[in-house]
Amino acid sequence: MNHVANLRGDPVGDLKLSVSLGYWQDRPPQEALTTAVAAERLGYAGLWLGEMATYDVFSLATTVAARTERIPLTLGPLAVGVRDPMTIARGVASVADLSGRPIAVALGSSSPVVVRDWHGREHRRAGTALRESATALRALLDGERTTMQGTVVRTRGYRLRLPAPKSELTVAAFGPTAVRTAAAHADRMVLNLLTPDSAASLVRQVRSAAAELGRPTPKVAAWITAAVDPSPQAVEQLRRGLVGYLAAPGYDAMFEAAGFGEVVAYARTGPHPKELLAAVPPEITSAVGLVGDLATARSRLAEYAAAGIDEVALVASSTDADPGGERTLSALREQ
Repeated sequence: MNHVANLRGDPVGDLKLSVSLGYWQDRPPQEALTTAVAAERLGYAGLWLGEMATYDVFSLATTVAARTERIPLTLGPLAVGVRDPMTIARGVASVADLSGRPIAVALGSSSPVVVRDWHGREHRRAGTALRESATALRALLDGERTTMQGTVVRTRGYRLRLPAPKSELTVAAFGPTAVRTAAAHADRMVLNLLTPDSAASLVRQVRSAAAELGRPTPKVAAWITAAVDPSPQAVEQLRRGLVGYLAAPGYDAMFEAAGFGEVVAYARTGPHPKELLAAVPPEITSAVGLVGDLATARSRLAEYAAAGIDEVALVASSTDADPGGERTLSALREQ
């Protein structure tokens, strides 16, 4: 089944548009349901439900499925340092069985804050955990009795009692180890918070890795923030969301290449987050997002398409001026 649909009236060829829930910290958590319902009503190709600090993803997915009729769901990326393959497979099969619709699943390494601090789990050998989890999960989702005695991941003898969902498997990637895991095991690779130039580089990497392994190249999706005709509140929300990435390995180099070396250098000195936020220029939001008038947003979409991205999952800003991001999502679906 095709889980995505062509972007109507957009001059970017086969680029697909879906929606990813934003879970903005300055907004009510329940707005995620507003965004989910709007995504289906507006005809988006699919809906991504991550797992952050609010809802359990399987509970949220079951509720979203009850409030919508047909939109395909992708659950995750789920942190492999927190959720084991058996619980992921059982959760995905549960949502698929209860909703009666296609359910895809995404895996990722997440961050030390989430894995180590929030959950008290080990975050070392994250690349190994991602590879071993993807291997075991693929077999479980296909209904096989699965045994994995890996370095990090272990499971023995479980087989789904519910119908096997045979879900599309996505791997979240940025560094070379995760890209290679996506090339080896995934149907789709997803990227987060990146410029078109960085997207093009990662697309080349996964194509090369897949060719070396003799596998078809996974589709490549990208989560891209969006705010059409943004209010000052929207720009502030997007600026705040970048603070934690400016000095992060890999992201720092990306922002430097995009012309923001000064704020990256400052971020590396370890300032208080409020001081760093004050130094973040508003225009940086446009480097990694669809921010501006509709023509600007569509032009930026074309750049991601030219970079080799197959699917853009819009993370729409949600503010008092645009609750749930509905206005932005509606504008990007207009002919």
